[in-house]
Amino acid sequence: MKQFTVRKYQDADFILWNDFIAKAKNATFLFHRDFMEYHKDRFEDYSLLVFEGEKLVALLPANKVGNTVFSHQGLTYGGLILQPSCKLKSIIQIFKNILNFLNQQDISSLYLKQIPSIYCSYPSDEINYLMSVLQGKTVMKHNVSVIDLRRKILISKSRKECIRRGQKLGLQIKEETQIDAFWNTLLIPNLRDKYQSKPVHSAAEIKKLMQLFPANIRHFNVYHQNELVCGTTLFITPFVAKPQYISGSDKNNLLGSLDYLYDYLIHEIAKEKDFFDFGPSHENNGLQIVENINFWKESFGAHSLVQDFYEVPTVHFNRLDRILI
Repeated sequence: MKQFTVRKYQDADFILWNDFIAKAKNATFLFHRDFMEYHKDRFEDYSLLVFEGEKLVALLPANKVGNTVFSHQGLTYGGLILQPSCKLKSIIQIFKNILNFLNQQDISSLYLKQIPSIYCSYPSDEINYLMSVLQGKTVMKHNVSVIDLRRKILISKSRKECIRRGQKLGLQIKEETQIDAFWNTLLIPNLRDKYQSKPVHSAAEIKKLMQLFPANIRHFNVYHQNELVCGTTLFITPFVAKPQYISGSDKNNLLGSLDYLYDYLIHEIAKEKDFFDFGPSHENNGLQIVENINFWKESFGAHSLVQDFYEVPTVHFNRLDRILI
């Protein structure tokens, strides 16, 4: 039987980690250490590396809170990162060794935030299967709205009318690297007034990340008669374009500016991708859907995709011995 060892990430692993991410079947630039570490002061990093002998075979981007280890809470998704060549038998042993390692470190449970399938270059549902064997608990599901760009996009008449309105009004779309105006005059006030929240990233953090990942993070603003009326920050991965931040002024609905912008993003910026990910439209940890936001996304032709969140007791690691017969 293959022998695997698990250890925590160290600064000296920076290149090794990133090289593995670049070749993995279920990873994006969010797992690059430059992205993970922009907010390292907010999290106690507990990322893990798994080796077979001297060969790195798996990664777990993670942080620790109390006696629980989480798929990194500063990232939209996570899970066990693997190479395309890794077989199920090895994955079972890798995951068993991770749970055993965590159990020996007095970590009581592992909380996994799975990466949606549209971001993967190969099928990557091994951990979803193992959760049933481990009696892992499904703690949350996100209903994610996604457009399949490989098929005909079924956009509604109402969205088409709003897009035409934007055309008639001469709205201008500009890609920009200076995002302070959008952040300070639209995004922060809207999140504060409508949802009593604030952006996860500051404008300075996003600008730094845009410099580090210029092909992956792009920002677009819409202007009406030189007045900023809406904008969005787009995260771009090999198969998916995803708006990470979106906000508009009080004039937005009258002008149809968001509809105009998203039509442009879907048909021009994301035209070489397979999917456009609007993200979830939920509140209350996924138990409730904000109907009007979900309706707006579906009127662009989006359909539902589920993102799973699991919690598994680390003491259950030996249950993985019973799978292969």
